[in-house]
Amino acid sequence: MHIAVVGNIGAGKTTLTELLSKHLGWEPHFEAVDNNPYLEDFYSDMKRWSFNLQIYFLNSRFNQIKEIQKQEQNIIQDRTIYEDAYIFAENLHEMGLMSTRDYENYRAIFDNMTSFIKAPDLLIYLRASVPTLVNNIQRRGRDYEAGIRLDYLSKLNDKYKKWIDNYKEGKLLILDKDKLDFANNPEDLGFIIDSIERQLYGLF
Repeated sequence: MHIAVVGNIGAGKTTLTELLSKHLGWEPHFEAVDNNPYLEDFYSDMKRWSFNLQIYFLNSRFNQIKEIQKQEQNIIQDRTIYEDAYIFAENLHEMGLMSTRDYENYRAIFDNMTSFIKAPDLLIYLRASVPTLVNNIQRRGRDYEAGIRLDYLSKLNDKYKKWIDNYKEGKLLILDKDKLDFANNPEDLGFIIDSIERQLYGLF
Protein backbone atom coordinates (compact mmCIF):
# COMPACT_ATOMS: atom_id res chain seq x y z
CA MET A 1 0.00 0.00 0.00
CA HIS A 2 1.25 3.49 -0.89
CA ILE A 3 -0.06 6.76 0.63
CA ALA A 4 1.27 10.16 -0.46
CA VAL A 5 0.87 13.46 1.42
CA VAL A 6 0.69 16.55 -0.79
CA GLY A 7 0.33 20.28 -0.14
CA ASN A 8 1.92 23.71 -0.41
CA ILE A 9 5.20 24.82 1.18
CA GLY A 10 4.61 24.90 4.95
CA ALA A 11 1.35 22.90 4.93
CA GLY A 12 2.75 20.31 7.36
CA LYS A 13 3.43 17.40 5.00
CA THR A 14 6.63 16.21 6.69
CA THR A 15 5.10 16.42 10.18
CA LEU A 16 2.02 14.46 9.11
CA THR A 17 4.18 11.89 7.28
CA GLU A 18 6.26 11.36 10.44
CA LEU A 19 3.20 11.02 12.69
CA LEU A 20 1.35 8.64 10.37
CA SER A 21 4.47 6.53 9.88
CA LYS A 22 4.81 6.18 13.64
CA HIS A 23 1.13 5.43 14.33
CA LEU A 24 0.46 3.16 11.34
CA GLY A 25 3.86 1.46 11.36
CA TRP A 26 4.47 2.36 7.69
CA GLU A 27 7.85 3.25 6.20
CA PRO A 28 8.24 7.00 5.50
CA HIS A 29 9.85 8.42 2.35
CA PHE A 30 10.75 12.10 2.69
CA GLU A 31 11.39 14.87 0.21
CA ALA A 32 15.13 15.44 -0.35
CA VAL A 33 15.37 19.11 0.69
CA ASP A 34 18.55 19.38 2.76
CA ASN A 35 20.80 17.91 0.06
CA ASN A 36 19.30 19.85 -2.84
CA PRO A 37 22.16 21.82 -4.48
CA TYR A 38 19.82 24.31 -6.21
CA LEU A 39 17.31 25.43 -3.55
CA GLU A 40 19.27 28.31 -2.05
CA ASP A 41 20.26 29.65 -5.48
CA PHE A 42 16.68 29.29 -6.69
CA TYR A 43 15.20 31.41 -3.91
CA SER A 44 17.78 34.14 -4.55
CA ASP A 45 17.31 34.12 -8.37
CA MET A 46 14.22 32.14 -9.42
CA LYS A 47 14.44 32.89 -13.13
CA ARG A 48 18.04 31.75 -13.48
CA TRP A 49 17.67 28.50 -11.52
CA SER A 50 14.03 27.41 -12.01
CA PHE A 51 14.68 24.83 -14.76
CA ASN A 52 17.71 23.35 -12.96
CA LEU A 53 15.75 23.05 -9.72
CA GLN A 54 12.73 21.41 -11.33
CA ILE A 55 14.85 18.89 -13.26
CA TYR A 56 16.67 18.01 -10.03
CA PHE A 57 13.34 17.46 -8.22
CA LEU A 58 11.91 15.48 -11.13
CA ASN A 59 14.86 13.09 -11.28
CA SER A 60 14.99 12.74 -7.50
CA ARG A 61 11.29 11.91 -7.21
CA PHE A 62 11.34 9.54 -10.18
CA ASN A 63 14.13 7.58 -8.47
CA GLN A 64 12.15 7.67 -5.22
CA ILE A 65 8.92 6.33 -6.77
CA LYS A 66 10.86 3.56 -8.56
CA GLU A 67 12.23 2.46 -5.16
CA ILE A 68 8.76 2.67 -3.57
CA GLN A 69 7.22 0.48 -6.26
CA LYS A 70 9.91 -2.19 -5.79
CA GLN A 71 9.22 -2.54 -2.08
CA GLU A 72 6.86 -4.98 -0.41
CA GLN A 73 5.99 -2.95 2.72
CA ASN A 74 3.45 -0.14 3.24
CA ILE A 75 4.88 3.29 2.34
CA ILE A 76 3.90 6.85 3.22
CA GLN A 77 5.49 9.49 0.96
CA ASP A 78 6.08 13.20 1.59
CA ARG A 79 5.19 15.01 -1.71
CA THR A 80 4.82 13.45 -5.16
CA ILE A 81 6.27 13.69 -8.65
CA TYR A 82 2.92 15.09 -9.89
CA GLU A 83 3.25 18.29 -7.87
CA ASP A 84 6.52 19.11 -9.62
CA ALA A 85 4.76 19.37 -12.98
CA TYR A 86 1.17 20.41 -12.20
CA ILE A 87 2.04 22.90 -9.45
CA PHE A 88 5.61 24.17 -9.36
CA ALA A 89 6.88 24.03 -12.96
CA GLU A 90 3.55 25.23 -14.39
CA ASN A 91 3.46 28.10 -11.91
CA LEU A 92 7.06 29.14 -12.63
CA HIS A 93 6.25 29.18 -16.35
CA GLU A 94 3.11 31.28 -15.85
CA MET A 95 4.98 33.75 -13.63
CA GLY A 96 7.60 34.23 -16.36
CA LEU A 97 10.27 32.54 -14.23
CA MET A 98 10.75 29.59 -16.63
CA SER A 99 10.93 30.03 -20.40
CA THR A 100 8.40 28.28 -22.65
CA ARG A 101 11.23 26.30 -24.25
CA ASP A 102 12.43 25.01 -20.87
CA TYR A 103 8.89 24.34 -19.66
CA GLU A 104 7.95 22.31 -22.75
CA ASN A 105 11.20 20.33 -22.45
CA TYR A 106 10.46 19.72 -18.77
CA ARG A 107 6.87 18.55 -19.43
CA ALA A 108 8.04 16.15 -22.14
CA ILE A 109 10.49 14.55 -19.66
CA PHE A 110 7.76 14.42 -16.98
CA ASP A 111 5.22 12.77 -19.34
CA ASN A 112 7.81 10.19 -20.35
CA MET A 113 8.75 9.39 -16.74
CA THR A 114 5.19 9.13 -15.43
CA SER A 115 4.25 6.61 -18.13
CA PHE A 116 6.43 4.13 -16.17
CA ILE A 117 4.88 4.63 -12.70
CA LYS A 118 1.51 4.26 -11.00
CA ALA A 119 -0.32 6.70 -8.73
CA PRO A 120 -0.54 6.24 -4.93
CA ASP A 121 -3.36 4.12 -3.47
CA LEU A 122 -4.41 7.21 -1.50
CA LEU A 123 -3.51 10.87 -1.99
CA ILE A 124 -3.86 13.07 1.11
CA TYR A 125 -4.10 16.79 0.30
CA LEU A 126 -3.25 19.17 3.16
CA ARG A 127 -5.15 22.32 2.21
CA ALA A 128 -3.93 25.46 4.02
CA SER A 129 -4.51 29.21 3.73
CA VAL A 130 -1.57 31.54 3.08
CA PRO A 131 -1.47 32.82 6.72
CA THR A 132 -1.22 29.22 7.97
CA LEU A 133 1.57 28.49 5.48
CA VAL A 134 3.48 31.65 6.48
CA ASN A 135 3.20 30.83 10.20
CA ASN A 136 4.57 27.33 9.62
CA ILE A 137 7.39 28.57 7.35
CA GLN A 138 8.44 31.19 9.93
CA ARG A 139 8.27 28.64 12.75
CA ARG A 140 10.69 26.21 11.09
CA GLY A 141 13.11 29.03 10.21
CA ARG A 142 14.87 27.78 7.07
CA ASP A 143 17.04 30.65 5.83
CA TYR A 144 16.40 30.01 2.14
CA GLU A 145 12.61 30.17 2.70
CA ALA A 146 12.71 33.59 4.38
CA GLY A 147 12.22 35.44 1.08
CA ILE A 148 9.26 33.44 -0.26
CA ARG A 149 6.69 35.92 -1.57
CA LEU A 150 3.04 35.83 -0.50
CA ASP A 151 1.86 36.01 -4.11
CA TYR A 152 4.02 32.96 -4.89
CA LEU A 153 2.35 30.95 -2.09
CA SER A 154 -1.08 32.17 -3.19
CA LYS A 155 -0.49 31.14 -6.81
CA LEU A 156 0.70 27.72 -5.65
CA ASN A 157 -2.52 27.32 -3.65
CA ASP A 158 -4.53 28.11 -6.79
CA LYS A 159 -2.55 25.46 -8.69
CA TYR A 160 -3.17 22.87 -5.98
CA LYS A 161 -6.91 23.59 -6.07
CA LYS A 162 -7.02 23.15 -9.85
CA TRP A 163 -5.03 19.90 -9.71
CA ILE A 164 -6.99 18.39 -6.81
CA ASP A 165 -10.35 19.38 -8.33
CA ASN A 166 -9.42 17.35 -11.42
CA TYR A 167 -7.57 14.48 -9.71
CA LYS A 168 -8.85 11.13 -11.03
CA GLU A 169 -5.81 8.85 -10.61
CA GLY A 170 -6.95 7.22 -7.35
CA LYS A 171 -8.52 7.73 -3.92
CA LEU A 172 -8.32 11.24 -2.45
CA LEU A 173 -8.61 12.60 1.11
CA ILE A 174 -8.69 16.40 1.60
CA LEU A 175 -7.74 17.73 5.07
CA ASP A 176 -8.18 21.38 6.15
CA LYS A 177 -4.93 22.33 7.91
CA ASP A 178 -6.45 25.62 9.13
CA LYS A 179 -8.77 23.55 11.36
CA LEU A 180 -6.49 20.63 12.24
CA ASP A 181 -3.53 20.76 14.65
CA PHE A 182 -2.37 17.15 14.29
CA ALA A 183 1.10 17.96 15.65
CA ASN A 184 -0.26 18.99 19.07
CA ASN A 185 -3.79 17.57 19.26
CA PRO A 186 -4.10 13.75 19.46
CA GLU A 187 -7.83 13.97 18.66
CA ASP A 188 -7.08 15.66 15.33
CA LEU A 189 -4.50 12.98 14.49
CA GLY A 190 -7.00 10.28 15.46
CA PHE A 191 -9.59 11.83 13.14
CA ILE A 192 -7.07 11.75 10.28
CA ILE A 193 -6.10 8.10 10.93
CA ASP A 194 -9.80 7.09 11.03
CA SER A 195 -10.39 8.96 7.75
CA ILE A 196 -7.43 7.19 6.10
CA GLU A 197 -8.64 3.75 7.21
CA ARG A 198 -12.13 4.47 5.88
CA GLN A 199 -10.66 5.48 2.53
CA LEU A 200 -8.33 2.50 2.26
CA TYR A 201 -10.42 -0.26 3.76
CA GLY A 202 -14.00 1.01 3.56
CA LEU A 203 -14.45 0.96 7.35
CA PHE A 204 -17.34 2.96 8.83
